[in-house]
Amino acid sequence: MAGHSKFKNIMHRKGAQDKKRSAMFSKLSREITVAAKMGMPDPDMNPRLRAAVNAAKAQSMPKDNIQRAIDKASKGDAENYEEVRYEGYGPGGVALIVEALTDNRNRTATNVRTAFSKNGGNLGASGAVSHGFERLGLIEYPGSVGDEDKVLEAAIEAGAQDVESDEDSHSVWTAVEDLHEVARELEKALGEAEGVKLAWKPNIKVDVDADTASTLLKLVDTLDDDDDVQTVWGNYEISDEVMEQLG
Repeated sequence: MAGHSKFKNIMHRKGAQDKKRSAMFSKLSREITVAAKMGMPDPDMNPRLRAAVNAAKAQSMPKDNIQRAIDKASKGDAENYEEVRYEGYGPGGVALIVEALTDNRNRTATNVRTAFSKNGGNLGASGAVSHGFERLGLIEYPGSVGDEDKVLEAAIEAGAQDVESDEDSHSVWTAVEDLHEVARELEKALGEAEGVKLAWKPNIKVDVDADTASTLLKLVDTLDDDDDVQTVWGNYEISDEVMEQLG
């Protein structure tokens, strides 16, 4: 999501888990199908598909569901999804990048625009905020794989660019072209990653207060609840203290 572990608190906080589970499976299936359609239907021969399958496994998606999504592409009966990116500003001038897979551009654009306008934001033109981000590869591991030193050492050996760690997770950043090679090397040292994907990493992060965070989270949740939206990236940081205030 936002490329920082605190964002996972937003994604997974409080109830609504079960409701979001089926929606999450739907999005994961869509990414698997698109990845399989664009390349080989074999995860070992298709890095994007392998990343999508790993992401699905990390969310405990049943094997049958994963295979069904792959088969959908290879049988040629999958919908024609296209990748679309939207950029805009949320409350407090926070920069947001929204990535979607859609079979209806007009529907998705309308939904995204409405989400921004109803939650204190403004949708901008293409390129409006992405200049403030770097396009990088992101490999995510849970904190349980080891301490910061262990992960940092493994990441350096594997050829990664940077590591961000806290008690819950490790985020390993790579050049786009190195993502799958670094992921392969890290797997030897740390096991299978929770996530392997292309990401937008903000050059500068903005701390937001409780009032801004409250509206911002509503916007992010609204976007995330849209079936077409795959990922929302932002340049904001929400402190633990502010999260506690929000309850």
